[in-house]
Amino acid sequence: MNKNTDQNLIIKQISATFAVQNFKNMARVCQVTGKKPITGHHVSFSNIKTNRRFLPNLQTKRFFLAEEDKWITLKVSADGLRTINKRGLYAVVKELRAGGNKDI
Repeated sequence: MNKNTDQNLIIKQISATFAVQNFKNMARVCQVTGKKPITGHHVSFSNIKTNRRFLPNLQTKRFFLAEEDKWITLKVSADGLRTINKRGLYAVVKELRAGGNKDI
């Protein structure tokens, strides 16, 4: 084998080891409301506009689900916490599971 094929083999082995990741939760997305980062402009004093991201106010919270006698962890926004307080945790979790989220 020449040097170039050895390097390609090493790169394939490295990429194969990093390919197995757990993607059960997307980053920076509220699991209750679905809020995501949005884009906009930072406007300077001289009115120069540069791109920026507005990130949602996400918190990782553990909730005790009394109906199933277990703890669940959700990544929720502040608005999602208000939704849970208003509608109840079990109703929100039941709706998430009906929507296809089997990890909760």
